[in-house]
Amino acid sequence: MSQTETINTEKKSKKSLVKSGLVLSLMTFASRIMGLIREMTKAAFLGTSAYADAFGIAFMIPNLFRRLFAENAVSVAFIPTFRGYIEEEKELSDPDQKNLKHSETQVFISSTLTLVSFLTAVITVIGIFCAQWIVPLFFSKDTTPHVLDEATLLTRIMFPYLFVISVAAFFQGVLNGESIFAPSGFTPVLFNGIVVLVTYALTPQLVELQKGQNLSYEALAARAMSIGVITGGCFQALFQWPFVKKTGWKTTITGLKNAFTNPGTRKVVHLIIPTIVGMAAYQLNDLVSTALAGKVATGTVAALQYSLRLQELILGIFAVSIGTVILPDLSGLAKRKAWDEYNDLMVSAVKIITLITIPVTFYSLVCGKDLISLLYKTRNFTDESVTATLAVFNFHIAGLFFIAVNRIITPAFYAQSNTKLPTLSGIISMIANIILAIVLSFPLKGPGIALALTLASAINTLFLFIFMRKMQSMDYKGLAKKMSLYVLKMITFSAIACVPTYFVRPVLLNFFEGHNRFISYGLPTLGTALIFGITGILLLLIFQDKSAKTLLGKVLRKGRK
Repeated sequence: MSQTETINTEKKSKKSLVKSGLVLSLMTFASRIMGLIREMTKAAFLGTSAYADAFGIAFMIPNLFRRLFAENAVSVAFIPTFRGYIEEEKELSDPDQKNLKHSETQVFISSTLTLVSFLTAVITVIGIFCAQWIVPLFFSKDTTPHVLDEATLLTRIMFPYLFVISVAAFFQGVLNGESIFAPSGFTPVLFNGIVVLVTYALTPQLVELQKGQNLSYEALAARAMSIGVITGGCFQALFQWPFVKKTGWKTTITGLKNAFTNPGTRKVVHLIIPTIVGMAAYQLNDLVSTALAGKVATGTVAALQYSLRLQELILGIFAVSIGTVILPDLSGLAKRKAWDEYNDLMVSAVKIITLITIPVTFYSLVCGKDLISLLYKTRNFTDESVTATLAVFNFHIAGLFFIAVNRIITPAFYAQSNTKLPTLSGIISMIANIILAIVLSFPLKGPGIALALTLASAINTLFLFIFMRKMQSMDYKGLAKKMSLYVLKMITFSAIACVPTYFVRPVLLNFFEGHNRFISYGLPTLGTALIFGITGILLLLIFQDKSAKTLLGKVLRKGRK
C-alpha cells in the first residue's frame, strides 16, 4: 500500500471514528432524556410512596448483577478477545487457514453466548427463589408485610431482566467488535421508551382486572412498570439480533463442556474476574446506600433516585459534554511529552468545568424546587414528594463540581497510562462514602445519604490532587492554586447572579400560578434561568474572563468540524 493510500485510509478511519463518536454522544444524550422521562413516569404513578421504594429496590437487585457481569464481560473481556480473533484472521493469507480461524471465532462466539446464558439463567433462578429472604434486608423492621410481599413480587418479575440484558450485552459486544455502534447506542432509548409506554398502557388494565381486591393504585402501577422493565429488556436483545445476523456471525448454543473449555471463553473469564472484584467494591456503594435509604424512612429510596436522575441529566448536558470537547487533546499531548501544553490544557479544562458547574449549582439551590416540580409534580408526586426530593437534591447538587472535576482529572492520569492512582483514589472515596452514609443516614435520613456522596466526591478530588505529586509531568501546585482562585471567583459571580434571581422568582411564580405545571413552573424556571444567565454573562464580560472565551471558541470549532 502506498503512502498516499495509507494516509487516505487513516483519514477515513478518523472520520468514521468521529462519526461513531458523534452518533454515540447523541444516543447517550437521548438515553439520558428518556431516562428522565422514565423517572417522570415513575413519579406520576408511584410518587414517593412505599411502592416507589419497593420498585426501586426490586429493580436495583438484578441491575446490580447486570453491572457486575454483563457490562464488565462485554467491555473488558469479550470485545478485546473477539477483536483479537478478527485481527488474527485478517493477518492470514492462506484461504484454508482463514476459514479455520473463522470457524474458531464462530465456536468462541457460540461458547460465550452459551456461558453467558447458562450463568445468568442460574443466577436468575436463584434470585427468584431467594427473593423472599433478600428483599427484607433493604427495608426497616416496621415495614408492613404487604409492602414486603409486593417488593418480593416485583423482584421476581424483574430478575429475568438480568438474563435478557446479558444476552443484549453479548449482542452489543459482537456489534461493537465489528465497529457497529448505532444499534447498541439506541437500545437504552428503546428500553426507557417501552417502560414508559407499558406503564401507561398496562396500569389501567391491571386496575380494572383487580377491582374488588385490596390493592392500591400505586402497587398495581409498580407491577405494570416492572413488566415494562422485563419487556424493555427483551426488546433490547431482539432489536440488536438482526444487526448481529447481518454481520454473518451465528448466535447458536453449544454444549456446556465446550463452553467452559473453549480457550476464548477461558480467556474471557480470566480477564473478567479481577474487574468483577474491583467493580463489586464500587457497587457496594449503591448496595449500602439503598439498604440504608430503605431503612430510614418511607420514600427515601425513591427521592434519592429522582434526585440522582436530575443530577445526572445536568452532569450529562454540561460537564460530560465539555469534557468530551476538551479531553481528547490530553492523550496527544502526553504522547508528545508536551507537558507545558498538557498542564495548560488541564488548567483550562478545570476552569471551564468550574465555569459551568458552580453557577449551575447555585441556580439549582435557589430554583431546585421549581425544577423538581416542573419535572415530577403530577398525579401521585405530591407537595410532600417535592419537599422530600428537594431535601435530597440540595445535597446532591452541592457535589456537582467535585464529580465533574473528577471526570476531568481522572482521564488525565489515564492519558499517561496510569490507572492505579485514580483507582486507589476511587476506592478511598468509596470507603468514605459508605462510612459517612452509615453515620449520617439516621440523624439526617435521605439528605444524610446524599451529603455522604457529595463529601466522598470531594474526598476523591482531594486524593486525586495528592496523587498528582507522584506524577512528575503534572503541575499539581499550579493547578490547585489556579483552580482555587477561579472557584472563589465563580462562587462570587454566582452569588451575585443569585440575588436578582432570588427576588424575581416568587414574582414569576405568583404571576403564572394556577395553570398546569409546564406553565406554572416551566415559565418561571425559564425566566429565572435567563435572569441568572444574563447577570452571570455580564459579570464575565465586565471582568473579561478568558475561560469563557476559550469555551466559546472550543464549541464553535467543534460545530464547524
